[in-house]
Amino acid sequence: MPEPVSPASAAPLATVTPNSWSFLRDPMIAPTGFREYDARWRYPQEINLPGMSALGLGLGTQMRARGLADIVVANDYRDYSLAIKQALVLGLMRAGVRVHDIGPALSPMAYFAQFHLDVPAVAMVTASHNPNGWTGVKMGFQRPMTHGPDEMAELRDIVLQGRGEPAPGGSYVFADGVREAYLDDLAGDVRLSRPLKVVCATGNGTAGAFAPELLARIGAEVVPLHCGLDYTFPNYNPNPEALEMLHDMAAAVRASGADLALGFDGDGDRCGLVDDEGEEIFADKVGVILARDYARLHPGARFVVDVKSTGLFASDPVLKDLGTTTEYWKTGHSHMKRRVFETGALAGFEKSGHYFLAPPVGRGYDCGMRVAVEICRLLDRHPGASMSDLRRALPRTFTSPTMSPFCPDTEKYAVLARLVARLEALAATGGALGGRKITGIVTVNGARVMLENGGWGLVRASSNTPNLVVVCESPESEAELRAIFTDLDAVIRTEPVVGAYDQRI
Repeated sequence: MPEPVSPASAAPLATVTPNSWSFLRDPMIAPTGFREYDARWRYPQEINLPGMSALGLGLGTQMRARGLADIVVANDYRDYSLAIKQALVLGLMRAGVRVHDIGPALSPMAYFAQFHLDVPAVAMVTASHNPNGWTGVKMGFQRPMTHGPDEMAELRDIVLQGRGEPAPGGSYVFADGVREAYLDDLAGDVRLSRPLKVVCATGNGTAGAFAPELLARIGAEVVPLHCGLDYTFPNYNPNPEALEMLHDMAAAVRASGADLALGFDGDGDRCGLVDDEGEEIFADKVGVILARDYARLHPGARFVVDVKSTGLFASDPVLKDLGTTTEYWKTGHSHMKRRVFETGALAGFEKSGHYFLAPPVGRGYDCGMRVAVEICRLLDRHPGASMSDLRRALPRTFTSPTMSPFCPDTEKYAVLARLVARLEALAATGGALGGRKITGIVTVNGARVMLENGGWGLVRASSNTPNLVVVCESPESEAELRAIFTDLDAVIRTEPVVGAYDQRI
């Protein structure tokens, strides 16, 4: 049994030992849970409830150093999330923070509450799209942004070094009515002028309490798909980037004759789409479709897209003719939100399904519900076009899903650095992927290897899980896409600690 420590002041234990005396008394936190822009652990293997209270004390200490004393807190719909939120709240109150609890919520509902309640900070307890057994916190002090690497490193050091400072003045209030205000804000005066039948897929996650009602309110005919709340996730994990959920959405479209399917992840900040022909359109391609439309409504629009996204943002002739400017940036909701905010972009698009719609369209944070409304409005503005028509109007490319081979958290960044060096050496010697010569490598976030015909292959480290991330695209053919992946994977396989993919082409 670990030597007991004083939970009042000492640094948390780095080793978590469930079913022990200390587990019920002393803070235990695996340091690897502090990630680039949020915090995620397996519970209870990597953090215990006193550890969550220590996190709250550290977060409150970080707030007070900035002169902040009020925070919105919420939790997603999982059986353990309420207990974890309550432990976090204890720590925040101990730090002298006034807590505004909005109850179970989507992450974007918590971000909305910062504006609605005029509260500067937020802490959303959620495992996001991760399967059950994971927990975490998305947090921020400056709306609409969330913590980036600097703020997370500061928080990590405060918590792990036991530098959280108790202070007087902590309090708790339950803020009721935010869900209703959030839905009112999303629906607004939107009323569709054309009939739209929409498959609404929530994977039995939190979005089931929001999305069907919202779509019905704007005038869509809703075909619910696993919308009943069930935190055991009996069908599959709610993740609209996973092929399992996308295939189910496609089957529901074909069976119902729907105009499209919209799918949402576990905390509702992402949205996936399947068109009327059952074609699964990844979010970066949907982003190009939306960008074309927004550029006509807002001339000279500027966009930010993540490095996993299609090359069409740079090569699409329609966007070029409309005079848009697009920047490729770091993957991750905090990185993207911050870049959209700092550059004054109209919108940011991420392949994973995060959309960052800034004023006058949105408030700048990622909200799957807002995206669902915007996609329906897009179709309403094109009454003679189906979703498949808009998809076919894009130049054709062949793109892989996001593929994530296992790589330990403690080693993934060192592994990535070696892979980037190998790819740069390959480029320097006139190398190729899929038979196409390498013309350059974008290293703003991993390595996006650019090829002579506009194809590319990406490898980066996941910010949230013990994985690498791999995406490839070819403008030519499915066969070339597979060849690019095969060659890139051969480089990745030079690292013995890299394991199996979660899915692959």
